[in-house]
Amino acid sequence: MMSNNIEGKVVVITGASSGLGEAAARHLAAQGAIVVLGARRVDRLQALAEELTGKGGKALAVATDVTHYDQVKKLVDAAVQTYGRIDVMINNAGLMAQSLLERLRVDEWDRMIDVNIKGVLYGIAAALPHMKQQKSGHFINVSSVAGHKVHPGTAVYSATKFAVRALSEGLRQEVKPYNIRTTVISPGAVATELPTSVADPDLAERIRKFYDQVAIPPDSFARAVAYAIGEPEEVDVNEILFRPTRQEL
Repeated sequence: MMSNNIEGKVVVITGASSGLGEAAARHLAAQGAIVVLGARRVDRLQALAEELTGKGGKALAVATDVTHYDQVKKLVDAAVQTYGRIDVMINNAGLMAQSLLERLRVDEWDRMIDVNIKGVLYGIAAALPHMKQQKSGHFINVSSVAGHKVHPGTAVYSATKFAVRALSEGLRQEVKPYNIRTTVISPGAVATELPTSVADPDLAERIRKFYDQVAIPPDSFARAVAYAIGEPEEVDVNEILFRPTRQEL
């Protein structure tokens, strides 16, 4: 392992075809990490893997829908089979479908619970046995400012992101015997495709306008990830909450 504590590490990333996941993949690969990329959009994923490999990095793309445990397991197993281990699991795939509860967008609620909560749980379930065996590893789970604060329209989204923090804290306490680190990263407004998953017309326009005004680039997230991984093994960075300097709430 080189001095940056990132080089040579095998990092699995869900939701890697765009936004935060893509930015993290680029940033970590540039620092010598081996990245294993999971997402549904195989063309985007493959293009990213080829780009990183073309720059001399090591990258593998695996079609993954995080709402299916067997697919997440296949992603992690591919990393272990190809590179011999898994050092970091970044449970990043997420969906932000904001709407007032009275709109009764039940399908959206189900989808957010499936992606934002179950997707993280499946990532934990897929990676934990390998990390346990290795007696080393690092989970990075992506929450949100909405996992700290609730506003009208964010009830279900916030609930899923509060859940990510609760799961991460439970995991942190339970994995002490196995030398595993646990980090929750809660970004504020970062320029990704996330606002486009807001279908409720009342909120969609407001959120897009807000993002246009304050959102910061996704490499802000990538640097937070690199900081958490790059710290020495005995340092466990448990929680990072960051926002654009201009973001009030």
